[in-house]
Amino acid sequence: MRVGLYFEMQTPPGKDHHQVYWEVVRQVEAADRLGFDVLSLVEHHCQEQFSISANPLAFFTAMAQRTQRLRFRTALHVLPVHNPIRLAGEIAAADILTDGRLECGIGRGHPWILISAGVPMVESKERFDEVLAILEQAWTEPRVNFEGKFYSIRNQVVVPRPVQKPHPKFFSTIRDPRAAQRGWGVLVPPVYPHSDIADYLTTYVAGCREHGHTPDIVYIRPVYVDEDRDRARREAEIPVRNFFAYNAGPRATLPPKEELERAGYGFYATGKLEALARLSLDEVMEREIAFVGTPEQVAEKVDRVLKVPGVAEFAIIANFGGIEHEKALKTLDLFARRVMPALGLGRKQDEPADR
Repeated sequence: MRVGLYFEMQTPPGKDHHQVYWEVVRQVEAADRLGFDVLSLVEHHCQEQFSISANPLAFFTAMAQRTQRLRFRTALHVLPVHNPIRLAGEIAAADILTDGRLECGIGRGHPWILISAGVPMVESKERFDEVLAILEQAWTEPRVNFEGKFYSIRNQVVVPRPVQKPHPKFFSTIRDPRAAQRGWGVLVPPVYPHSDIADYLTTYVAGCREHGHTPDIVYIRPVYVDEDRDRARREAEIPVRNFFAYNAGPRATLPPKEELERAGYGFYATGKLEALARLSLDEVMEREIAFVGTPEQVAEKVDRVLKVPGVAEFAIIANFGGIEHEKALKTLDLFARRVMPALGLGRKQDEPADR
């Protein structure tokens, strides 16, 4: 069972971007020392409060020089906005520079990213399929030959080649039916209550077994830990509320419901993101969308997650909603020293991460 660390790089209005990046660098260095296994970082563009993580591969190659054990996972590459030949080479270069510690989440991305990049939402599914097909061919065939709606490529060599063969492991969203068929891992987004995704998890696990694959579910949650229960609640309340508000904020930039549904983005017209932003801390904790409390209280909640069939990694968000750097470090420290040992998680300081 892995223990992961997940970042969106949320940025409150007025906070310096240089400061945000270097706080995350220090937190990742701490996580590596404390025995965490995986760093997941989103790719996101043009929405400051949601995320300023525009180049996760660059961040991973930098952090590979500052860490010893952590693996690195983009969660996820927004395939429709990328040129596949260029992305294939960039991922391979990052795999080399991280010495084979790289993993690749892949998806269509949020609709506002497509709009910001000038990519029509209605093209996202077809563009995703074409980019994915070209990526796989670039890493497994001597030359790329592809004829599609958006890309026409003839006899093209793509270099460099990744260290991992045939390529870094893929992860997708829990709603992607191809994940079970093709043996990909899946990510449970931190904004879904378990009741909303339980059926998808069951279907994924059953599909993996049917196709001869081992389920690999990454379960993500915002976490705040303090020795004192009441202080934990006081210190976490505003950042937790901000976290969901920042996730919901870009919804206001989207087109009408009919256009979203036509493009396969109907979820964003349901009002669920906006509803999350209106929840109180008590409601968020009751639905177990965020875990806040003492090490013992948080361990109890994490233990329930670990018992969900197919869960192979619990990933915490310690930096959310503009929380202070010192408080994020406190959560990492207490989670590693008190929660992980209580559940038999983590590894010894001299034990390498799985490759």
